[in-house]
Amino acid sequence: MSLLTTTDELATVCDRFARHPFVTVDTEFLRETTFWPKVCVIQIASPQEAVAIDALADGIDLSPFFALMANEAVVKVFHAARQDLEIIWRLARLIPAPLFDTQVAAMVCGFGEQASYLELVKAITRANLDKSSRFTDWSRRPLSPAQIDYAIADVTYLRDIYTTLQARLERSNRLHWLADEMETLTSPATYEQHPENAWERLRHRARKPRDLAVLMELAAWREAEAQSRDVPRSRVLKDDVLIEIAQSAPKNAEALANLRSFPKGMERSRAGAEILAAVERGLARDPSGVPRIERERRGSNGATVELLKVLLRQVTEQTGVAAKMIATVEDLEAIASDDRADVPALKGWRRTIFGEKALELKRGRLALAVENGKVVTFDWQDAENASLSRSSDAAAEAPAEASASN
Repeated sequence: MSLLTTTDELATVCDRFARHPFVTVDTEFLRETTFWPKVCVIQIASPQEAVAIDALADGIDLSPFFALMANEAVVKVFHAARQDLEIIWRLARLIPAPLFDTQVAAMVCGFGEQASYLELVKAITRANLDKSSRFTDWSRRPLSPAQIDYAIADVTYLRDIYTTLQARLERSNRLHWLADEMETLTSPATYEQHPENAWERLRHRARKPRDLAVLMELAAWREAEAQSRDVPRSRVLKDDVLIEIAQSAPKNAEALANLRSFPKGMERSRAGAEILAAVERGLARDPSGVPRIERERRGSNGATVELLKVLLRQVTEQTGVAAKMIATVEDLEAIASDDRADVPALKGWRRTIFGEKALELKRGRLALAVENGKVVTFDWQDAENASLSRSSDAAAEAPAEASASN
């Protein structure tokens, strides 16, 4: 185990790692005071060795690491890969491929939803990790031996987790079930930060189209401001302030200053003028061009959605696949409203294990029952026959009881 601090060391190690079928990868970064994540340490392991890369070392060039990430002959294994991939995309404009995310794989292998690395280490390797350096400041130098050991542990046990999950997926013929999630993770669009789309994080807090129109402009301004200053969004304006501005739509600095949550004095700054301009642009938007605000879809379908939730629970228990991987609440609401809803739950393997059953339940061709404390499903004809059989048994027992009493 070692800490790499020079480009030559890194190039030598990456050349060795490229000869293996897979490598495990993790990063340690800071983001509390910045918009963009600041990578401090990168950990990689092959089946034979593990190292940490000091990404802040003077003069180090990470190109050999990025070349390894781009090597299509080597599977790159991450746990909960999204933030790590965002860092690599921002630094090198590449997405590691082929990719294997052990958190996603664990959801298909019966480990529940969003199993942590610590949970998987315990369940698969029976080891107990030392998490004492979990909240360390990874930007401070020099790194201590305890910090380096902690960082490297995040990729050493990942090797056993990967080989175990990979084997389980192959045995159960479920490896292809990960395809949709891997496609999302390896799409550059997942990591692009477009200010004009920033409103989508807050869309459900808009009360009416006019509010949403103003919120779209305000969110775009805040996103661009946060990116250009490299500070968290909340350092520019908190979400609640943005919502209050959108709802009140102030037209001058005095009205802006009168808002309860608006930072005092900011109305007289450059930012204050830009906020008022954003409000003006929002008010000038054509209402017909503003995305529709979706309210609760349930209405008369509420009972159907609840039944679909029960069915989803039954399928989850039967297959061991996390409910989140099969269908979201939004999927269930869409299916309750439309048999042809364009949702993942009605496509591919999800349709096979859940979607078809959901449609049969809606059509009255599938019945739900409880046996031995567990929800089970019956074809409607089987359920009807079972009901008739129970009725016949009850009728046959009644005369016998009457005769005995006589």
